[in-house]
Amino acid sequence: MTMQSPMKTPVAKKKGHAVTIHGTRLLDHYYWLRNRGTKEVLEYLEQENRYTEQMMKSTERGQERLFKEMVERIKETDQSVPEKVDDYYYYSRTEKGRQYTIYCRKKGSLDAQEEILLDGNKLAGGREYCSLAALKVSPDHRHLVYSVDFKGDELFTIHVKDLKTREVLEESIPAASYSVEWANDNRTIFYTVRDEARRPYRVYRHVLGTPCARDRLVYEEADQAFFVSLYRSKSRKYLFIYLGSAITSEIRFLEADRPRDRFRVFRRRKKGVEYDVTHHGNTFYIHTNEGAVNFKVMAAPIGARTLKNWQEFIPHHPGIKIDGLESFRDYLVVYEREQGLKQVRFYDFSTGLFRRLEFDEPVYTLRYHRNPDYNSTILRLTYTSFLTPKTVYDFNLADGTRKLLKKNEVLGGYDPSAYEMERVMAVAPDGTGIPISLVYPKGMARDGNNCLLLHGYGAYGSSSEPHFAYNRLSLLQRGFIYGIAHVRGGGVMGRPWYEAGKLLNKKNTFTDYISCVEHLIEQGYTSKGRVVADGMSAGGLLMGAVLNMRPDLFFAMVAEVPFVDVINTMLDPSIPLTVHEYEEWGNPGEKRFFDYMLSYSPYDNVEKKKYPHLLVIGGLNDSRVQYWEPAKWVARLRANKTNDTMLLLKTDMGAGHGGASGRYDFLKEFAFKYAFIFHVLGDVEF
Repeated sequence: MTMQSPMKTPVAKKKGHAVTIHGTRLLDHYYWLRNRGTKEVLEYLEQENRYTEQMMKSTERGQERLFKEMVERIKETDQSVPEKVDDYYYYSRTEKGRQYTIYCRKKGSLDAQEEILLDGNKLAGGREYCSLAALKVSPDHRHLVYSVDFKGDELFTIHVKDLKTREVLEESIPAASYSVEWANDNRTIFYTVRDEARRPYRVYRHVLGTPCARDRLVYEEADQAFFVSLYRSKSRKYLFIYLGSAITSEIRFLEADRPRDRFRVFRRRKKGVEYDVTHHGNTFYIHTNEGAVNFKVMAAPIGARTLKNWQEFIPHHPGIKIDGLESFRDYLVVYEREQGLKQVRFYDFSTGLFRRLEFDEPVYTLRYHRNPDYNSTILRLTYTSFLTPKTVYDFNLADGTRKLLKKNEVLGGYDPSAYEMERVMAVAPDGTGIPISLVYPKGMARDGNNCLLLHGYGAYGSSSEPHFAYNRLSLLQRGFIYGIAHVRGGGVMGRPWYEAGKLLNKKNTFTDYISCVEHLIEQGYTSKGRVVADGMSAGGLLMGAVLNMRPDLFFAMVAEVPFVDVINTMLDPSIPLTVHEYEEWGNPGEKRFFDYMLSYSPYDNVEKKKYPHLLVIGGLNDSRVQYWEPAKWVARLRANKTNDTMLLLKTDMGAGHGGASGRYDFLKEFAFKYAFIFHVLGDVEF
């Protein structure tokens, strides 16, 4: 369909900015949009927002109906499964009409009086944005440390609350990152802070009751490719500093009873070698990829942890990727991925045998709970699939039994038997089979008339998992097919799958996605006039690349916080994440990477041609994908597209990379996105 503009289409001024790299002259007409906070930039973004609002004016009632039906499916007043830690039961709950979670506990039994630790609604205080990162209670359960971001830029301020007096202590710590951990003295916390490029690079030690200005720097990472984080062993005996680049890691550790000691290096970094450490009894278990592309597990005595004393505990398997470990007193749990699905097996120290947990559906995913009781025989997991809502199970590792604790309700008469899910395989140009996870109404005819929303990501070895989503029912109930293209660059088929879609193999990600669309069209699931593409962040790079390569395949596309200005971003080390990501995309300072990246960079490859309907979403405070990337991309598309399709830019002026922080605002964003899709398709009632 064509779109007649009810108001003047925004036109960004062209102000030429040129640089020459490796003999190639790059002219960027919209470089000026990087001037954050200037009147000119803000006015332009607001003009685009007004244009988007006007173009979507006719859908406002439909958006309200979509939002209402999404809300009506969820149990607005609900509570999580309580988690027992020592003599306390910790849980969270939500209340109808309130945006944020309330964190609570009860002492002694579930019948005891509730104590509210932190009410996210009161913390937000009417602000447009409020996001919590750390939320950790001291080992003696007396103090709560939490960190909060009110802008969406992922710069958190750490606070400490005395749970006995209910007072928040005066010592607040700004510019913090996500990681905070307690030492066993109940007075010392370790935390990470960010540098000017928003990289977590330092670890500090803070003692309650002392000025934050006197906090002791205990580690600083000089290499800009490395991020710093903290974690604590379940045994409560050790604290770990994790130093990680995209392909290399190093661990430093400290006894949690001795917070004033120096963190010691477990094993010095070696380029290309990743490892992490799990403590159990007198042994450290090391999860590493050294000589094992899909990882293996080594064991080392605590008193003799040097490399020469490492012994193989779980060997490498080319078809099974080991994702991580979790220790209990009597068991070692191993999280794996095989044939694209998450698996769990566990080692019984008393018998020396491994056993595997079994699951019911052919396509599913698992989410790992925090299991804080080291002495327990119970492993708690969350199970979900396209058809099964979030379901919490306790698996008894001693007798193999499984107990259902909670299955999220879907209100409004949801019937999972009305839908089907399957996994099919497309074939890439090089002959590789590419999995596609699908869900659709039962009895769907393969006549090419079905609308398809196909999600893609394909970066960092991250896997897009087939999970249940309340909002997605608004698509399925209108006859849509929803799919995930598990393209290379992600990790669904193991580490080699990731490596086949990064650096100088990055184009495999794009051609894989195109092959998935072509396969679904050839098999009658859909047709060119019914395909909507969807991707976010690095998935937005995927959207931009396939948009330039095969715009004819898509009727519409949604690109959220899209990483599309690849060359300009990767040439600027002052931008957050840039140096860290040289190992993902390549360093354009090297000609071979520059030439390859330039050949696919979405912003640099916009041409004079027809493009499908496009909704682009950005966040003014986004520290991962700067707001100007989607803004510049839309400006260049406006100047070049030759047809009258809808092109919208929506910049959230008060949020960052993850979008809205409140649960109702989050659903409103989905209602807007779905309204755009239904509107441009033209024959979907909403």
